[in-house]
Amino acid sequence: MATKSSNIPAIANATGIGWDQWCTRLRAGGADGLTHKAIAELAFTHMGPAVDNPGWWAQSVAVAYEQQIGRRLPGQAQDGTFNGSVSSTVDAQLDTALERWVACVQNRDEFNGCQLSQPARISGSGRWRYWRADFSDGTKTQVDIGLKGEKSSLAINITKAESPEQVSDWKQFWRQILVEFKG
Repeated sequence: MATKSSNIPAIANATGIGWDQWCTRLRAGGADGLTHKAIAELAFTHMGPAVDNPGWWAQSVAVAYEQQIGRRLPGQAQDGTFNGSVSSTVDAQLDTALERWVACVQNRDEFNGCQLSQPARISGSGRWRYWRADFSDGTKTQVDIGLKGEKSSLAINITKAESPEQVSDWKQFWRQILVEFKG
């Protein structure tokens, strides 16, 4: 069953090519029989010089096309697992936001009914702070903390889920943690 990607309007806007035209061009290039990488390469050849970040948009076109032809569900990664995210903005600078995040989660014995499969890892760069964790159900979570004016944005990214339902369960869990975090 074909599913239309929710980012089709953004693709058309960014590339200047309507979705029906993308489908025609990709079909003409044999995309139905190509790998994800080859579809992205084919899409890249159709990007005009005015497209900002054409490689990224070529990937977006490839994912949307795979969803269109029923090869991939929304939120599904190339390896067959599912991804999702929740986000929020907090009134804190990077290091303070990271410290508050760690304080909120560090003494937990369980996360959404799972345990950490190894200790959580913290890293950062000039503009970002990260908290990464792997869980006993095989999922992974990365919290990206970035500057957003005088505040920080937190994006909690869930990867390696086995189903959209598992992503939904994790999103619900992380939303509850965000409420505690912002408390």
